[in-house]
Amino acid sequence: MVIGAVSRVAIDGCRRIVTSRGSIIVSSQCRQMSMDAGSVSEKLRSSGLLRTQGLIGGKWIDSYDKKTIKVNNPATGEIIADVACMGVKETNDAIASSYEAFPSWSRLTAGERSKVLRRWYDLLIAHKEELGQLITLEQGKPLKEAIGEVAYGASFIEYYAEEGKRIYGDIIPPNLSDRRLLVLKQPIGVVGAIAPWNFPLAMITRKVGPALASGCTVVVKPSELTPLTALAAAELALQAGVPPGVLNMVMGNAPEIGDALLASTQVRKITFTGSTAVGKKLMAAAAPTVKKVSLELGGNAPSIVFDDADLDVAVKGTLAAKFRNSGQTCVCANRVLVQDGIYDRFAEAFSEAVQKLEVGDGFKEGITQGPLINDAAVQKVESFIEDAVSKGAKIILGGKRHSLGMTFYEPTIIRDVTSNMIMSKEEIFGPVAPLIRFKTEEDAIRLANDTIAGLAAYVFTNSVQRSWRVAEALEYGLVGVNEGIISTEVAPFGGVKQSGLGREGSKYGMDEYLEIKYICLGDMNRK
Repeated sequence: MVIGAVSRVAIDGCRRIVTSRGSIIVSSQCRQMSMDAGSVSEKLRSSGLLRTQGLIGGKWIDSYDKKTIKVNNPATGEIIADVACMGVKETNDAIASSYEAFPSWSRLTAGERSKVLRRWYDLLIAHKEELGQLITLEQGKPLKEAIGEVAYGASFIEYYAEEGKRIYGDIIPPNLSDRRLLVLKQPIGVVGAIAPWNFPLAMITRKVGPALASGCTVVVKPSELTPLTALAAAELALQAGVPPGVLNMVMGNAPEIGDALLASTQVRKITFTGSTAVGKKLMAAAAPTVKKVSLELGGNAPSIVFDDADLDVAVKGTLAAKFRNSGQTCVCANRVLVQDGIYDRFAEAFSEAVQKLEVGDGFKEGITQGPLINDAAVQKVESFIEDAVSKGAKIILGGKRHSLGMTFYEPTIIRDVTSNMIMSKEEIFGPVAPLIRFKTEEDAIRLANDTIAGLAAYVFTNSVQRSWRVAEALEYGLVGVNEGIISTEVAPFGGVKQSGLGREGSKYGMDEYLEIKYICLGDMNRK
């Protein structure tokens, strides 16, 4: 599933963000917040951004049966808020609201929709600190990384505010002289967007941005684990002038919400980021109503380090690709394939770099690794390591729960990993780097492609010829060469094989929300 939050953002402590547009200074309040995470919730509540209700038809509402779910801080276990636990009835009303709003929103000019999206982008950036604090509170990633996600997530709104003006059709040379053949691109209609917990803002804006820009209306289901950031973003969308019903938010009973979105004939598209297993179920359930589906699913990313690679570049790139968000992204390096001649040197240098990672509460300065999302995630990591060790792998760093307790886990490196171990076949989704040895370029390509997944891959080499050969041979939707963070709003993001369908981001991401209509104009004066 998803991506690094700082592809175009470099962060210096908690004091400033350096973007492609220059330096944005973060106030000293950010440093003060980092000392007292307990006060963040209250300040967010007073700012009006800590929303706990769903959004339907432009109104904030409780669940109809008044049920709620608790949102916890994974770093402390403390309850942040009780949010509305919605189900099929609320989802059907949200769908109806979107369906009713679609004609008027889709009839606006691209320029009119662009102005609304631009205001939304401006508000997201103006509130980047509060949104970053919300992300750290409910998801756990370090504050500087969370603020980076806000900048990255907002970039999709900015990009599609402009790209929506460039939805071009065609005029086709006619087959008969008295005809004119036109091709239009029109919005598909109501979109159901289902988002994950690991990037609670960016995975929503990456879907909602192109949907709204193209003229669609949206019902969003954020993760039950991290709904607060999504609700805050929706509040800012209302402030920006997004009309009632154009953007709706429902969260709570995931099966009920998903079933309602899939069953409705008014929902014409489902976009989902999450596990391959759930994606397959959604794809099958979308068949009865023949919905358009785009899926960004699981990965098994190889990071391939060749003998001729620059060791420093390979270590830094693999470190970024592996330990971003504590390893909880679908494009994280899941397997580190290292060639014989550099294997031991890389293992030593990589271990030195990983030892410098600081684990702790994301509100504390200097922290680079937050907690895993919940105890189930920790248990999964533990089972993968137990399997690998039982089959001959050796832990050279970490390999156990952190002394901080809760769901903190030590950054881990494990060597002599082989293809018969579970961590070679399935996503780890945690801070564990398995080192796998290979001999030749052909071996590396074979090992890398020996998986049902095909989302992201990374290659480290100083040979231009090899970089082309290997990048073209890898069966992956994204390939980074001598670079560990490759996601950006201007490039397509998506996988092949069982890593998904369709693309998000870039001009290609707009096509996922459009239908193509052919119009044949005959000569009415023809006798």
